[in-house]
Amino acid sequence: MTSEQSKRPLARLVPGGARAARGKLRRRLSAAVRLVAALTVVGGLYTAYAPGVGRAEDTVKLSESAAEGKAIYEVSCITCHGRNAQGVENRGPSLIGVGSAAVEFQVNTGRMPLARQEAQAERKQPQFNQEQAAQLGAYIQELGGGPQLPDSQSLDEQVKKAQSDDKILAHGGELYRVNCSSCHAFSTGGGALSSGKYAPSLQHSTNRDIYAAMLTGPQNMPVFGNNQLSPDDKAAIIAYIQNLNQNEATDPGGWSLGRYGPVPEGLVIFLVGIAALVFATLWIAGKS
Repeated sequence: MTSEQSKRPLARLVPGGARAARGKLRRRLSAAVRLVAALTVVGGLYTAYAPGVGRAEDTVKLSESAAEGKAIYEVSCITCHGRNAQGVENRGPSLIGVGSAAVEFQVNTGRMPLARQEAQAERKQPQFNQEQAAQLGAYIQELGGGPQLPDSQSLDEQVKKAQSDDKILAHGGELYRVNCSSCHAFSTGGGALSSGKYAPSLQHSTNRDIYAAMLTGPQNMPVFGNNQLSPDDKAAIIAYIQNLNQNEATDPGGWSLGRYGPVPEGLVIFLVGIAALVFATLWIAGKS
């Protein structure tokens, strides 16, 4: 074999190896292109259909009432509860999900805005009127949802109807004694709890205040959702409470003894009874 003939197979092998290398490179590039395309499609679908968790607040279109509430929030609430109501550590909790009911209760009873951190926020003269409280509630409601209060007029009518029905009123009293009296006392006068906290008196609470408290469970109070106490049950409890409050000045049984329940009544009966027995004994002894 000549030297020219021995070189021909090598010449044929070199171009074939180059073609194989180019084919392998094309396959890798094709796989990379397909991967990038798949990631692009998945990312586009997620952007289109995923919930906007991180969406900026400015992109959320607010109603007119909520926009008014936002303006109030940014002046009076943002320092403690933060931008977008997400809360500020060691200052105020997040308001996402608390609903307009919680906001209206805290604002209408003057508990918020809070001047300083205490064991418990006390009821005081509110800084905003009911319309402004409703606007704040609408803003928080549209940000994160949550429990909402029924219309004031329909609630008042329902409570008034319950007050005129002795059966519903008695049912409300039973529910109150089972669910509320252990903290708020049998006469709605309130009572002490642990760590400087207390259950407030209900004697100055409106129908809407009481309904909101049951619905949202402010501070140490448990939440009574509609699966625990139906709206009719709540109205019956409110009717019973307001009936007690209305009869405060005209107790049919005589002296109310502060309306603190059976303990002072028993104490007075014991002391008066013992004193009467002592005087009766001395009088009999003197006569004999």
